[in-house]
Formats: sequence, structure tokens, C-alpha cells
Amino acid sequence: MGPNGMIRTRRAVLATLGTAAVSGCTGRFGGDGNADGGNEGNGDGGGNTANGSDGDSDGGSDSGDDDGDPSLGVESPSLLLNWRISGLHAPYFAAQSQGFYEEEGFESVAIESGEGSDFAAQQVALGNTEFGISSSDQILGINAGDLSPLAVGVVMQRSPVVVFSSREQFGEELTDASQLSGATVGSGPGMVRQMMRGYFEATDVTDVEYVDTGFDTVQQLLTGEIDAAGGVFGDVVDARHQGAEIDVLSVHDVVPSYGHVVSVGESFAEENPETVAAFLRATARGAVWANRNPEGAIDALVDAQGELAEVRESQRDKWDLMRSEYMLSDAVREEGWGWNRPEPWQRTYETLDAGDFFEGSVDPEAVWTNEHLDTDAEPIANYADLVDR
Repeated sequence: MGPNGMIRTRRAVLATLGTAAVSGCTGRFGGDGNADGGNEGNGDGGGNTANGSDGDSDGGSDSGDDDGDPSLGVESPSLLLNWRISGLHAPYFAAQSQGFYEEEGFESVAIESGEGSDFAAQQVALGNTEFGISSSDQILGINAGDLSPLAVGVVMQRSPVVVFSSREQFGEELTDASQLSGATVGSGPGMVRQMMRGYFEATDVTDVEYVDTGFDTVQQLLTGEIDAAGGVFGDVVDARHQGAEIDVLSVHDVVPSYGHVVSVGESFAEENPETVAAFLRATARGAVWANRNPEGAIDALVDAQGELAEVRESQRDKWDLMRSEYMLSDAVREEGWGWNRPEPWQRTYETLDAGDFFEGSVDPEAVWTNEHLDTDAEPIANYADLVDR
């Protein structure tokens, strides 16, 4: 069954279950099974829920209102991640642990491990969770069906999708896509493969042999079963932690697209604009704090997901790479944290449309908005300056 077939199957089940499918308990979205989004989230943790606040620190405050903020339509929302908790999710746990969500009037924010960016986009559109972490490709894909998730803030201004090789196995440094002409390139199913195909088509490398490596891509690369791999930058971190010398080609450099985005249901955004704006302000503040206190950010992750202590160094490296290379852009420097521009959405749409991914029609201009980004708030307006200190 192709990726769209699985989306339809899940959608039918979830539409039947409705909001009764989630009730605020740990593991309410199911286990840690795989989703169409593949290993895009690239977390190492399991599926626990993290609730509450771990107290104050440099950016925190104890001035939150215990009775919540009456202007917020939802005072105890949930956030469904795109995948298992990992270093890529540091901003949300920083905002939670430092009390930033509480200071915006939320009584609590429950953070849930996810099952893929597609699943998160479906869930916000169904109203089963208020906020979700998805990706631009999956927002487009789900909107081409019967649901309407809306991207309200961009966390990763660059796509995390990469093509990479092991210097030892490949035999030379990988610096250009042309070197992979005739090569065997493995990846998991779903959007990573489609974006990788778009990358090779755009670079006129038309004779690549694609191999489905499921969720064992890194190991097959390191054992020489494939010449190169398509994945996300977190896979590169994992491979390097196994002692491999890894060379990387960025898909974003050829096919610009957004990585992680904060998503909500379209109707939720219309009915609860203050709630969405407050969540984005607190999350931006968490991103600033996590940038300036990376060890503290990983502490918050480990506190929420204890087994991450065993892979702490890897999680720190993932966060360091994300914050230094994937969260800043000209749009952020000029407009502020979270800002959408139309070009990456259009390029992502064109790449997926060329691969006949969409089941129906979708307007790439209609699946995102900047209207809930409070550009008067310092963590949003001055994000680039704050993290460059």
C-alpha cells in the first residue's frame, strides 16, 4: 500500500473515533509504530507524555495565573510531536520546563510522542489534539485529501532531508550529486524518498537505483549494502556516533522546503486565535532559551523521557545541528521566528506534484499563515539577534 493509501485508511478509522480517540492519558495516540512520514522525526526515545513544568530558570517566571487566562479558548492543550521525543524537540520542552507556556496563560501543555508528520497533521485537523508538529510536505499531502491542517509557524526553516554516504564504504568524498550516477541509494518509504527523487531530478541525475531500506537505512549504509542513503540530518548524527565518516548533500539547497512546522486545525485557528498566538510566543521563547542553554534544554528532555539519558550526547548533537543550521533564514532575520514565505511551499508542492503524490488538488498558498505570529513579541521579532549572542 502506498503512502496515500495508508493515509486514507487511518483517516477512515480516526474519523470514526473522532475526539473520543484522545482523552489526555499517556499513549492515547497509540504505540510507537511507524507512520508514512518514515524516520523523519528521528527520535531515540519511546512514547511517554510529558506534563507540567519543571520550575524556573533564566527565562522562566513564577508569575503564571493558576486560574489560567480567560482570553484563551483552550487552557490545557496538547502538543503531538511528529515522532518520538528527541533533541529535535528541545524548544517545546524548554518552554514547558521554564514555565513559558504557563506565563502565557496555559494551565498545562501535554507533549505527546508522535507517529509521523502525516499522523500529527491528521490529528490536528480532526480536532484530536490542538497543536501538532508536522512538515510542509505532509501538510500539503493531507490537505490534498479531506482534511485541512494549517501551518502557523515554521520551526525548521530548512528541510531536514539529506543524501549522505560513508566515506569508507563509498570510497571517496561525496561533494556533488553527479557522483551518484548509477549508484544504489536507499531510503525508507514516504516523503523522504519523494523529496530525494526531486533532488536527483533537479540535478539531472536520472540513473540512480532506488532501494527501500525501511527503517534500517543507516545500518545498510554502514555495512555497504547501499552506496548512499536518503534520510534526515538526525540519521547523519546517528551514523557519526557509530564512528563513520559521513559526507552530506542537502536536498534543501536544490529543492527549498520547510522542515518541522507547528500545525493546527483550520477551524481551531479561526475559533481560537489568541490561543494559537500565545502558544507560538511561548514556543519561540523556548527556542531562544534552548539555543542559549543547550545543556539545560537536553536536561529537560531527559527529565521528560528518562531513557534518553543513554543517548544524551547524540540528542545534544542533534539539537546543536538543528539550532545552528536549520532554524535561521533570511525570513527569520527579516520578519521573525516562525515566518512562512510562499516560495518553499510552492517548490515542495511542485516536487510532490511531479511525482503524482497528491490524491486530490491542493493550493500551496492556502495551507499556511503568518497571521498568528505576534511580531511585537521579542522572542519572535528578535529571534535571530537573541540566539546569535
